[in-house]
Amino acid sequence: MNMTTRRIFLKSSLALPCGALATQLNAQTAQLTGQTGSKSDTDTISIGRKIPVRYHADVVVIGGGIAGVSAACAAATSGASVILVERFGETGGMLTTGGVANFCGQIEEQGEVFDEILSGLKRFKALEEDRPVFHYEMLALVLQEMLLKRGVKLLLHTPLVEVIVKNRTISECIICGKSGMEAIRGKIFIDCSGDADVARFAGFATMKGDAAGRQLPMSQMSFVREIDPQNVCVQTPEDFYTPVKNETDLPMTSIWPDGPGGKALKIKIPMFDATSTESLTQAEITARRRMMEVLYYYQAIEKKNWRFTNWSPIIGIREGCRIVGDYVLTVDDLRAGKSFDDGVARGTFYLDGHDPTNDKRTYILPKDQLHVPPYQIPMRSLIAKDADNLFMAGRCFSADQLALSSARVSTSGSMMGQAAGIAAAMAVRKKCNIRALDYSDVRMEVLHRGAQLDVSVQRHQIFG
Repeated sequence: MNMTTRRIFLKSSLALPCGALATQLNAQTAQLTGQTGSKSDTDTISIGRKIPVRYHADVVVIGGGIAGVSAACAAATSGASVILVERFGETGGMLTTGGVANFCGQIEEQGEVFDEILSGLKRFKALEEDRPVFHYEMLALVLQEMLLKRGVKLLLHTPLVEVIVKNRTISECIICGKSGMEAIRGKIFIDCSGDADVARFAGFATMKGDAAGRQLPMSQMSFVREIDPQNVCVQTPEDFYTPVKNETDLPMTSIWPDGPGGKALKIKIPMFDATSTESLTQAEITARRRMMEVLYYYQAIEKKNWRFTNWSPIIGIREGCRIVGDYVLTVDDLRAGKSFDDGVARGTFYLDGHDPTNDKRTYILPKDQLHVPPYQIPMRSLIAKDADNLFMAGRCFSADQLALSSARVSTSGSMMGQAAGIAAAMAVRKKCNIRALDYSDVRMEVLHRGAQLDVSVQRHQIFG
C-alpha cells in the first residue's frame, strides 16, 4: 500500500475571534467575546503517522458548492478522472446547505453545466417559472446526479485537513472522513472550498477582508410556514435576550417565497470571521439567537400567521479568504466592463458589498455606485500565484473585496468552475504545467460549451 508520512503540528491556542463589534450590536452576544484556549503559541503537540494514499485522480476538487460541482463536471466531461471532496452530506454549498434558494445574475448562457442544472430543476418541478427561485433540497439531488452521471468520485462528510506541497506542486491532500485520515494523490487540484482552505493549508498567499480585515457580512437563513390563524402563537419567550418590538430595531431582513405557504427569512450578521473556528462558532450562535428576536417581531407585533420550521445547518458566508492569483481582479476592472485576452468567465451582478460594521441595509459604497456593466474574469485570476498545479473558483478566486462582492454569486461561480475544470483536464491531457496552457484554447472550449463571454452586449435579464 502506498503511504505518505506527514508530521502535523496542532496548536492548542486559538485566534481571537473577530466578533467584538457584533457583540456591541446586540447585548445577547456579550458572553461570546472572550478568548478561550491556551494563550501561548508555543503550546503544541507533534503527531507523526503513516497515512494511506487511498485515492488517485487526475483532478481533485475540494469543495462541492456550485463552483466545485461545475469544475468537477467540466473536468469529467473532458475525460479526466475526478474526485470531489465535500465536508457536508450534500453538494451545493450555500445554495443547498446554506438555504440560499435563488440564483443571482444572468442565468442564460452560463455554459452547459449551469444549463443542465436549470433543466434538472425544471424536471423535478423545483424551479419557479418567472424567477430563478428553486427548491434547495432538490438542487442537492440534481447536482448529485449530474456528478455521478459523469463518473465523478464523490466523497461526502469529508473535511480537508492538510495539504502536501513539494516544490510549488501539491502532491497529495489529506482528508478525514469516517474512515479516518486518508490521502488523495492528484495531478491537478482545484480549490472551491469558498474559504481558500487548500491554499491556506498549503501556505500559499491569500487575502481577506477590507484594509482592516473585515469580511463581507454573513446572513442567517430561516424558514417559516403559514398556518391557520386560529393556531397562531408567539414562539419567542419575552425574556429570551432582546426580542425586537419596533421595526426600526430590525436588522437587514429579506423575505422571499419558499414553496406553497412558506417563507424564507434572511438576516444580516456582521463582524465575524469565516476562517476562524471560534468566530464562526460564535456567528452561528449569535445568528440563531438574533433570528428568534426577529421572529418575535413578526409573530407578536405584525401578527403574522407564521410558524418557525427550521434554519439552515450553516450560516450564509459571502466572503472567507481569497487566494492571490496571477492576476487580482479589481473593482475598477468591473466598472470598466473589462475584457481580457484570457477571459473565461463573465460577471453581471452589481457590487453587493454590504457594510461590514453594522446589521442594517447599508453598503460600503453609495447606492448610485453599485451598478457595473458586464465584465470578464481572466484565467489568471483562477490560478494560484504560489503553485504550479492549483486552480481556484468561486468566492476564493483572486479578486479584491468589492470585485468579489459581485463575482461571488452562483452564476459567475459556476462559470469560473467550468473554466477551471476545462483547464485542469486540458493540463492533464497535455501533461504540462498549468501556465504552459494556451489560455485561448480554454476560452474557445468555454465558448464551445455554450457560455457567453462577450461583454459588449447584455442579451438577458439580470436577476438580483
